[in-house]
Amino acid sequence: MHDDRALVEARLKRVLDERIRPAVYPESVALEVAAWVAPGRPGEPVPVAEGLAAAHTPVAVGDAWGAPWRTTWFRVRGTVPEAWAGRTVEAVLDLGFDERMPGFQCEALVYLPDGTPVKGLNPRNQWVRVGAPVRGGERVEWHLEAASNPVVLGVPPFRPTALGDPETAGSAPLYRLARMDLAVFDTEVWELALDLEVLGELMAELPVDAPRRWEVLRAVERALDAVDLQDVGGTAAAARRRLREVLAAPAAASAHRISAVGHAHIDSAWLWPLRETVRKVARTTANMTALLADEPEFVYAMSQAQQYAWLKEHRPEVYARVRRAVAEGRFVPAGGMWVESDTNMPGSEAMARQFVHGKRFFLEEFGVENDEVWLPDTFGFAAGLPQIIRAAGAKWLLTQKISWSRVNSFPHHTFRWEGIDGTRIFTHFPPVDTYNCRLSGAELAHAARNFKEKGTARHSLAPTGWGDGGGGTTREMVAKARRLRNLDGSPVVRWERPADFFARAEAEHPDAPVWVGELYLELHRGTLTSQARTKRGNRRSEHLLREAELWSATAAVTVGFRYPYEELDRIWKTVLLHQFHDILPGSSIAWVHREAERAYAAVAAELEALIGGALTALAGGGDRRLVANAAPHARGGVAAGAVGGPVVSGGPVAAGPRPGGGFVLQHDLLRVEIDGRGLVVSAYDRAAGREAVAPGAAANLLQIHPDFPTMWDAWDVDAFYRRVVTDLTDADEVVLAAAAPEAATVRVVRRFGGSRVVQTLTLARGQRRLDIDTEVDWHETEKFLKAAFPLDLHAERYAAETQFGHLYRPTHTNTSWEAAKFEACVHRFVHAGEPDWGVALVNDATYGHDVTRTVREGGPGGARGTTTTVRLSLLRAPRFPDPETDQGIHRFRYALVPGATIGDAVREGYRINLPERAVTGAGAVPPLVAVDDDAVVVTAVKLADDRSGDVVVRLHEARGARARATLTCGFPLAGAVATDLLERPAEDGPALEREGDTVRMALRPFQLVTLRLCRAVGAHAAG
Repeated sequence: MHDDRALVEARLKRVLDERIRPAVYPESVALEVAAWVAPGRPGEPVPVAEGLAAAHTPVAVGDAWGAPWRTTWFRVRGTVPEAWAGRTVEAVLDLGFDERMPGFQCEALVYLPDGTPVKGLNPRNQWVRVGAPVRGGERVEWHLEAASNPVVLGVPPFRPTALGDPETAGSAPLYRLARMDLAVFDTEVWELALDLEVLGELMAELPVDAPRRWEVLRAVERALDAVDLQDVGGTAAAARRRLREVLAAPAAASAHRISAVGHAHIDSAWLWPLRETVRKVARTTANMTALLADEPEFVYAMSQAQQYAWLKEHRPEVYARVRRAVAEGRFVPAGGMWVESDTNMPGSEAMARQFVHGKRFFLEEFGVENDEVWLPDTFGFAAGLPQIIRAAGAKWLLTQKISWSRVNSFPHHTFRWEGIDGTRIFTHFPPVDTYNCRLSGAELAHAARNFKEKGTARHSLAPTGWGDGGGGTTREMVAKARRLRNLDGSPVVRWERPADFFARAEAEHPDAPVWVGELYLELHRGTLTSQARTKRGNRRSEHLLREAELWSATAAVTVGFRYPYEELDRIWKTVLLHQFHDILPGSSIAWVHREAERAYAAVAAELEALIGGALTALAGGGDRRLVANAAPHARGGVAAGAVGGPVVSGGPVAAGPRPGGGFVLQHDLLRVEIDGRGLVVSAYDRAAGREAVAPGAAANLLQIHPDFPTMWDAWDVDAFYRRVVTDLTDADEVVLAAAAPEAATVRVVRRFGGSRVVQTLTLARGQRRLDIDTEVDWHETEKFLKAAFPLDLHAERYAAETQFGHLYRPTHTNTSWEAAKFEACVHRFVHAGEPDWGVALVNDATYGHDVTRTVREGGPGGARGTTTTVRLSLLRAPRFPDPETDQGIHRFRYALVPGATIGDAVREGYRINLPERAVTGAGAVPPLVAVDDDAVVVTAVKLADDRSGDVVVRLHEARGARARATLTCGFPLAGAVATDLLERPAEDGPALEREGDTVRMALRPFQLVTLRLCRAVGAHAAG
């Protein structure tokens, strides 16, 4: 028989596109349309009542509308023709959509005249049902709150655009009304289109020599023969009958099983501002609750408690529908986090609070507790995350993003992920390789072929629906799933809740393979540096929150101070929101980051006021000069978490000229040489007799690279950037700015390109570190600024702080996995060392860094050896999606600590992020709680969220070794219990030995512990 596949397939495509799909709406009449543009720039949303009551002006199909970021209220009216009685009728409302871009352009929420939300409109969801059937003669009226969001990620993509900021986006209309009709909806034609689409997609994925492919081909051919192209509606039923047999053929017993989960990934901000996400959530959930009502098998999942909170506040009618669907078990609150955050950069306590606030919201609002963590789009996962997940009461993780890695293909789809403390979390990467699955034949076939656990497991998950900008699952996707429930040649598809999928997957694969350490995404490494102000705001907010909780709890327990429950809860939620995986990573439009900067400033001001009030209450009246130490380690003679009189120790600092130019700063611990270029050419540890700076090298060397990745500008740095580098060695000024026994400072000024850097290098009495304060007035484009510290160390690995501990990364590139980690994340410290001596580099605002090693071949002077170079990533200047990324003034503080152990690195990392506070008062204040082992670090001291007055302490072992610690309370202790992150008794906490007001415990390496300390009767004076 002749091979006519190409002919039949081409015929199918043309008949579907040109005859069958257009025949879904065979008759239509125009609607009357009028419009009102919300006033002001950038067209902020107005109350619904105002939009409904506004004076609308007539407009027509073809008219331009929608300046960037404006809101237009359309009113559409019409009458259903009497002749349509008994038929299904819909309004078709096309605002000028591009069907390729759901979630990335104009959208609308449809209301009834009384203000009741109906559904959302987007490029893949343009209809509003009138009736099925109609009586004929009905008057219809809807109001459309339409957002003319610009297409920032256009074609071609990643081109600089002014559209991401309403101040620069202009006022020219972006869209034209394309269709505003009432139309007959021919259900039989629509079903025929779906039959043919499913079979055509299936056929294309089957082997050419497979009998099933030819069975499908012939059935499709017979169905097309039955379609009268001039009367598609009249012949659709006959065509469908010719497809029944081939659609009824059951799947093979060995077919891959796919759990489809209705989904609409909604970025809480990205190419749109937060305010627009509020409306995206309303549009999407209105559609999904309506789809749930129409389709009894459909299941929908939505993560991010913040988005539910927005819906509750701004669209309570839609939220009421969500609550009902949640109660039915079909609308699933997923993930248990406040937002789908970045997980690399949030600090220990912030990462914990993502789960605390997310899970508590779902528990209080819906009585739902999540076992799964849902992070499909996050840019890699820190090695400290598994025990945080476990401590939050969850046990499963889903993500898809690792499939974007460019170098190495991750070896598993279903596996157990082991974190730094040994905790293992059952994890699934959907092999469909998208979180916007459409249930196409190509996607399903790819999932089955791609699934790496074939032979030992057979189930995978497919998040199904349009996403990024929302939209969700469509009725077409649900119809395809119905056909794919049991179809020969295809994976078997079932709608299923995430928890049901995970329970089945874990049961069928109890011996799943193990992956140890971070889940590093080999892409989007630039997000560790882009938008430095956002990152600095996050770091500063995290530490201010620590201080506010610590001092407020101490004051509440000791002097009856009012504990600011409401204020702290609200501020935490603001900070957690801005850790969303396109805000903190710096990959959003200018508008988002400008708002973030304002939000962080407001947070800082409020927290400073809370801290000041608590410390004033604690210190009492008096004029004694005191210091408040919020760090988890004693310093300057003041205990951790205490207020006391500072004690100066150590030898005085001496400063003088250096032969050949520059200056020498020294005391009894360190001797630092800064040459005439303002570079550190020596940092000598007097006690160990060791030099930190590699021979012939200079530290604190600023280096600049060209930075123009192949795509994804704000997201990516590509490895080739390293091949071109300029060392910034010319200095305008190198002066001794201060010289005193307490501290000496050298000031260095440099200019390069259009930018200027001012640095102060300070050696303080009693401190084995060199503090470097860097202010950059940055006016470069597509450049990458680094600060390099070449160290005289032979180190095959280095330690980088992560949540509740640290992880080790290699300094070599033996394998492609190691070479791919050319830019990685760190929190407060990097530590590199030999067995008996090491060096730490600590910072107060940076995350991106790299560590490399080179071998010195030697020569005169015997300088042969290994140089380990640590570089901090300070600034980038990508032009998309914000063409003015990071222009302006930035400040960074970092410090070089020669002779540091891991414990020293932990201590100095806290010191630089939690500087002492000067306080005037009556006298010293002892700590509310004290721990006798510096290896055990307290990350939070607060009052219990249930307002019982109990004191909650979170701590962890920080050095990667076992520890025994005694915690002493500064109040009468009635009881102590280990809890989970939500402050409920934990099943797997450490054994606690209580004696009086002390609690003893033994901790495993990096073990995270939360303690709830009940105060004795009479001690509940406040809180």
